[in-house]
Amino acid sequence: MKKILLLLSIITGLSAQAQNDPPKPKSKIDLVNRSKDHFMIQFGSDTWTSRPDSVRTGGFSRHFNFYFMFDKPFKNNQKMSIGYGLGLGSSNMFFKNVNVDIRSTSSSLPFTIADSINHYNKFKLTSIYAEIPVELRYFSNPANPNKSWKFAIGAKIGTLLKAYTKGKNYVNKNGQSIYGTSIIEKEYSRKFINPTNVSITGRVGYGAFSLHGAYQVTGVLRDGSGANMNRISIGLTISGL
Repeated sequence: MKKILLLLSIITGLSAQAQNDPPKPKSKIDLVNRSKDHFMIQFGSDTWTSRPDSVRTGGFSRHFNFYFMFDKPFKNNQKMSIGYGLGLGSSNMFFKNVNVDIRSTSSSLPFTIADSINHYNKFKLTSIYAEIPVELRYFSNPANPNKSWKFAIGAKIGTLLKAYTKGKNYVNKNGQSIYGTSIIEKEYSRKFINPTNVSITGRVGYGAFSLHGAYQVTGVLRDGSGANMNRISIGLTISGL
């Protein structure tokens, strides 16, 4: 019995001592060599949702985005950080046998099927935005991002800088060039394009490369300027973080 009481007193004493010992501080990750700013370049394909029959896209519609970003790690969890920056985002939508009259005086943007009338053999609508992206980021190896899995979700907001259409090689209904294949025409107008771009974004990758996606919450066109279409983007990101 004495031995049992002695053993219980020892266990009780050890337990009390463990409770009184202060918790060990978490070891901090050395981020001295990790960059606090970087460039982010994105390239990929674009599509518009809920397109009416007259908005007939064709070819490789694409985007190109370029941002200068800052990165701020969380103090209590260095695998997490906030990224924010400033840059330019552009979208190029290509159309197949469709005339888009961006300088029309009508209240809505005309998309005219041009199978049986003269049209440009190659035709696109380009919009360029100044954008502010923000990301919530996770790194599996925060001390060495070049050897780390990366995940990010975020959003970006942009304001329209320029919108224009570009047509090349004006042809007749039989596809025969009318003025020569080198003829190019550009028309500029921001009348129909939504002046604000708000998008939800996401990325996943390893090292300097990741796959990204974005969904434009705001419509492609201004309210009352045509069908309610939204842009979806998917592509490749090259980024230091």
